[in-house]
Amino acid sequence: MSTSNVILSVKEKVGYALGDTASNFFFQTFNIFLMYYYTDVYGISAAAAGTMFLVTRLFDAVNDPVMGLVADRTNTRWGKFRPYLVVMAIPYGILGYIMFTGPDLGATGKLVFAYITYTLMMIAYTAINIPYSALMGVMTSNSRERTILASYRFVFAFGGGFLVSMLVRPMVSHFGAESEAAGFRMTMAIFAVVSIALFWVTFATTKERVKQPADQKPNVRKDMGNLLENLPWLIMFISAIFVLANTALRNGAIVYYFKYYVGDSGDKFFLFFDQTTFFMTTGLFAMIAGVASTKFFNARFDKRKLMIVLTSLNAVGMAVFFIIPSDWFWTMVAVNFVATFIVGPTPALVWAMMADTVDYGEWKPGRRTTALAFAAVQFAQKFGLTIGASLTGWMLAIFGFVANELQSDTSMMGIRLLFSIFPAAFAGTSAIIMIFYPLNDRKIAEIEEELVARKSKDS
Repeated sequence: MSTSNVILSVKEKVGYALGDTASNFFFQTFNIFLMYYYTDVYGISAAAAGTMFLVTRLFDAVNDPVMGLVADRTNTRWGKFRPYLVVMAIPYGILGYIMFTGPDLGATGKLVFAYITYTLMMIAYTAINIPYSALMGVMTSNSRERTILASYRFVFAFGGGFLVSMLVRPMVSHFGAESEAAGFRMTMAIFAVVSIALFWVTFATTKERVKQPADQKPNVRKDMGNLLENLPWLIMFISAIFVLANTALRNGAIVYYFKYYVGDSGDKFFLFFDQTTFFMTTGLFAMIAGVASTKFFNARFDKRKLMIVLTSLNAVGMAVFFIIPSDWFWTMVAVNFVATFIVGPTPALVWAMMADTVDYGEWKPGRRTTALAFAAVQFAQKFGLTIGASLTGWMLAIFGFVANELQSDTSMMGIRLLFSIFPAAFAGTSAIIMIFYPLNDRKIAEIEEELVARKSKDS
């Protein structure tokens, strides 16, 4: 049966999606809490932490295309990509935990420890997440089915993010009665065990079906050239940098914004939530609802147009936070709920469009480079995260931030800008770039049909 006719079972879709839940137990924790942990818990300066993010993430980002080339050339009886979910799960979990063990090594020793553990963790993250992301492109070649699969993926991804936003601060408080550092250690130990188990579930419940052309021989130069000739992929690559810079800036500023601008003391505000946790949890709930609506929107609107409109509206939503007074908490919750619901479908659309660019690469230049294409865009995403995370640390330092002290008017302004105007500018730039994306849903359907005809002729 042609892979364009493959309709994936709910079991396989859920099994695949759980892999991104596993990723987000660490990914979202790093995005939201790692800068805070380094500055306010572990005692590293904001500027040093910002530089550390730049150095380690640039090194890590370079690994992505390398891992893509390796994965594309892997051949086992379990497939190209699935074996990495088993092999790398345990190192991934262990290193994520070790990052938060926080040994007392003095100022220089702490920074060296952060450099080493974060670098090793990102290598493990690359080795498991590049194959995981590429796996979506070979489970089926049906574009609409991949969009649905991506929707499942990001419902479960943001489900993991939802749990992180809801549970980290209460768990740290519960397990860290004597010290916040101890609370982070125990919390991350639990997340590590759960992440390992979920990656193994993904391995057990998925199947690779789409094969590269039988006559395609390994050739790094041709594979890289294929990507550079692939205009839709190039647009997605550039857009990804700005999207993730926006994400890293805003997520990295959340805890600072609420601790220092809103004045969240960490006391229970609603049930077991403090204000920061309640804000993040309701936002992630809206995001999940938005992701779950992807199929509804995609059935009615072209993916490209949806990306442009939804990203633009989200940029406006973030910018509004600059003018919201510090005591208007419920207004913050309402604006964030609407903005995150609006942006909810975009992650699923991005990865579905990425799979479309792989089909385009096989259709026009004639080479299929699934893992390399996904890896190179993940490189762009990590580069965007690097920019965002580094800017968070550097801007805090430039505006005069001092951890655990009353902030000056200047440092408070910096925190507000990091949470609103700066990420909104990155998101708006991404929307502008997407205007130049050349593929619409009708063209993708034509490409699918032609690829099926080619493969039928060759078989």
